[in-house]
Amino acid sequence: MMTRYAHIVGWGCYLPDRTVTNDELSQIVDTSDEWIYQRTGIRTRHIAAAHETTATLAFEAAARALAVADMHPSQVDLIIVATSTPAYMFPSTACLVQDYLGATKAAAFDLSAACSGFVYALQMAAQSIATGSMRNAIIIGSETMSRVLDWSDRSTCVLFGDGAGAVVLKGSSIPGGVMATTLRSDGSGADLLSLPALYHNPVPVMGAEFSTNGHHKNIIDMDGRQVYRFATNVIASSIQDVLRQAELTADDIALIIPHQANTRIIETAAKKLKMPMEKFYLNVEHNGNTSAASIPLALCDAVREGRLKPDDNVVFVGFGGGLTWGASVVKWGVRPQEAAPSGNEWKRVRYVLARGRSRLRRLQRKVEAIVTGRSDNGKEPER
Repeated sequence: MMTRYAHIVGWGCYLPDRTVTNDELSQIVDTSDEWIYQRTGIRTRHIAAAHETTATLAFEAAARALAVADMHPSQVDLIIVATSTPAYMFPSTACLVQDYLGATKAAAFDLSAACSGFVYALQMAAQSIATGSMRNAIIIGSETMSRVLDWSDRSTCVLFGDGAGAVVLKGSSIPGGVMATTLRSDGSGADLLSLPALYHNPVPVMGAEFSTNGHHKNIIDMDGRQVYRFATNVIASSIQDVLRQAELTADDIALIIPHQANTRIIETAAKKLKMPMEKFYLNVEHNGNTSAASIPLALCDAVREGRLKPDDNVVFVGFGGGLTWGASVVKWGVRPQEAAPSGNEWKRVRYVLARGRSRLRRLQRKVEAIVTGRSDNGKEPER
């Protein structure tokens, strides 16, 4: 059987319009811009509007990624959404995205690995492509972290933001793409970073007057010092492990895109690896910690800034609750100027049509239920 390689051929991101500054947060908790920035490197974060959900953010990112890949939704075989903040336990966020896109031939499921979710999902899709069971896949990290925060707890509310990022993977016989991945977990640290799955908080969490979630039970709980120690260790070990698998050295790596949790975490990990900070891409200053969305969001910014060129080796490294962590080495094979969408706005009409078809299918089910109910007269159908 011909070897298949999973190449990233499209990327897209979406951030809510509303930004919240550190100065705004200082009005509701005992903090300041200086205190937050010195400890985290964060200045602003994006907060989803009342009408926005994890699924709508994911759809926007996926639509943009498909436009860059110049791929029709009907060509997608698999959709994986990495998220810790789904609006529903089921249906999955991925199924909602499948419907919004009109990806009629795609399997869809959510993946829960907290902030490591994007790397985990990337590997699941890459393996599906390598085995030949899938040809094209969309991997999405999407979060509405603002809805699971206690806005009176300065140790967590200053850290997180909302957003979504996506990549399109395409199978090819040409070597490259996802070259090696390492995934790890340690459930003994489950209590260090957790989010109970009781129910999803009502929206909006942050109105004009920054309401708090103190009366809710499904809010993030974190032991910051322990998570810091864990993160700095596993970033270094994950990168070393995946480089060994790919038979590469640090000098072979053009760029490292880590989970955007905290600038100080990345700086400490860089020192352990004896690598310059210039090799690590950071955008946490503007987005905050967007959990599973942070790596694809950072990738989009890195591409936009011209930080990647064909044949560059890039490392994605994630770490988060579970505890989970992992890293992937990807050989970049697309020229951004060649892949940039041109005149593709008209293609968004297809998503309006997809919504229309979805409504028609729902109406059809209702009509069939009424007709079937009348014909059955409330009795079980004959076998």
